[in-house]
Amino acid sequence: MSAAAPNTPAQLPEFKQVMGHPRPLWMLFMTEFWERFAFYGMRWALALYIVAEFFGGDSSGEAHASRLYGAYLALVYAAALFGGYVADRVIGYQRSILIGAVVMAVGLFMVVVPNETVFRIGLATIIAGNGLFKPNISTMVGQLYAPGDERRDSGFTLFYMGINAGAFIAPILTGYLAEHMFGGSSAMPAYKAVFIASGLGMLISLIWFWFGRARLQGIGKPIAGSEGLAKPLMVAVGVVVAIPLIFFLLTIEASLLAWILGVLFLALCVLILREGFQDGAVARDKALAMLIIFAFNVLFWMFFEQAGSSFNFLAQNIVQRDFGGWTFPVGWFQSVNSLAIISLAPVIAWIWVRLGRANPSIPRKFGLGIIFNGLAFLLLMVALSSMVDPQTMKIPFWTLFMVYVIQSVGELCLSPIGLSMVTKLAPVRLVGFGMGGWFLSTAIGNNLSGIFAGVISGEGGMTVASAHSGYTFGFWVLIGAGVLLFLIAPLIQKLMHGVK
Repeated sequence: MSAAAPNTPAQLPEFKQVMGHPRPLWMLFMTEFWERFAFYGMRWALALYIVAEFFGGDSSGEAHASRLYGAYLALVYAAALFGGYVADRVIGYQRSILIGAVVMAVGLFMVVVPNETVFRIGLATIIAGNGLFKPNISTMVGQLYAPGDERRDSGFTLFYMGINAGAFIAPILTGYLAEHMFGGSSAMPAYKAVFIASGLGMLISLIWFWFGRARLQGIGKPIAGSEGLAKPLMVAVGVVVAIPLIFFLLTIEASLLAWILGVLFLALCVLILREGFQDGAVARDKALAMLIIFAFNVLFWMFFEQAGSSFNFLAQNIVQRDFGGWTFPVGWFQSVNSLAIISLAPVIAWIWVRLGRANPSIPRKFGLGIIFNGLAFLLLMVALSSMVDPQTMKIPFWTLFMVYVIQSVGELCLSPIGLSMVTKLAPVRLVGFGMGGWFLSTAIGNNLSGIFAGVISGEGGMTVASAHSGYTFGFWVLIGAGVLLFLIAPLIQKLMHGVK
C-alpha cells in the first residue's frame, strides 16, 4: 500500500458523490472560481491604472507600468514555491488556503488607495497571499481521489473549468463596473471599482471555503500534533515579514529581478541534475530533458503574457473598438482567452485522442504551443503593417480578438501537460523541486514579458511603428524556438526514456 500524501488521511473518507465526483470537489470549484475572479478581475487593469493614476495618463508611463506588471506576475508564481512548502510541512492545506485568502483580500482592498507606495504594498500583500492559496487548493483536488482513480483527470478538468469560468466573467463584470461606477466612463474608467469588486470576490472565496471545508472530512488538515494555533500564528508573522521583502523586489529594476530569479533557477537546476546523476543514467537523462523544456517554457510565457501589459496598451490606443457609439471595453479582451480555453479544450483533447499513435510527443506539443504563439504575433505584424486605418491610425478589432484565440490554442498545446511532465521526469526525491523549476521558469518568463513590453512602449509610449517592430521580433523568436524544438524533439524524447 502506498503512503498517504502529506496532510491526507491514510484512508479516504466515504464522500457523497455529486455528478460522479466527490462532493467537496464542487466546493473547491467555487472557492477557486471566486479566487480567480478576484485575481483576473484586477489583472487587466493593473498596467492601465498605473499609467492613469501615477503618470496622469501620460503614455510615457507605459514602460514603467509594464515592467511592474511583469515583476508582480513573476513574484506571484515564485511565491507558490514557498506556499506549497508551508502547507506540506507546517500548517496543512486548509489553514494555508484560509490565511492566503485573508491576506489576498487585504491586499486587494489596499490597492484601491491612490498612493503609489500603498499600491505597491498592496501588490506585495496579494503576492504573499496568493503564494499560500493558489498551489494548495489545486493539491487538495488531487487528494480527493485515491491513487489510480480514473476520475482524477476529469476532476481536474472540471476544476480547470472553474478557473476559466472565473477568469472569463471577471474582466467583463469589473470592466463594466469601471465604466459605470464612481463617475467612470469608457474614456476614463474608475479603476477603484475594479479593485473593490475583486476584493469582494476574494471575500466570497474565503467565506465559501470557511463554511464548506467541513465537507473535506479531514482532507488537508494539519499533520498530527500541529493542530494548535502556534504554527498558524508563526506563518502569519512570516507573511508580515515577507511582505516588505516582496515590496523591495517590486521596487528594484526588472532586470535585477530577472538576475535574482535566474540565479534561483540555476541553483534549482544544479540540485536536480546532481540528484539525477546520483540516481543513474536514466534519471540523469530525464532530468536533463525536463530542464531543456523549462528553457522553452520561459520563452512561451515571455510573449504570451503580453496580454496584461502591451496588448492592453495596444487595445487602448491602436485597436478600433468603437461600434456605432458603443466602445468595447479594453478589459473585455482578457475574457477572450478563457472563452477560447473553455470552447477549444474539448476539441484539442479530442484531436489528441483521435491521432492515437500519431499523437505528438511532449516536446513536439510544446513546440506546437510556441509556434501558435508565434502565429499570433504574425497576425499582429500583418495588421500593423497593412491594416492600419490612415484616418484613425488603428487596426481592426478582429485582429486582436483572434490573437487571443490563437494564443489560447498554443496554451492548450503546452500548459496542461507541463505539471504532469514534471511528475514523470523529475528525480523521485525531488519532484517538489521539479515543480519549483516549472513555477520559476514561468516566473522568469513573466518578468521578461514586462521588460519586453516596456521596450515596445519605449520612453514615449506605444506607437504603430514601435508595436510593429516589437511584435515582429516576438514572431521571429517564437517561430525560431518552435522550429528548433521540433528539430531536437527526437533527442529530447530519447532522453525521456519512453515517458509520454
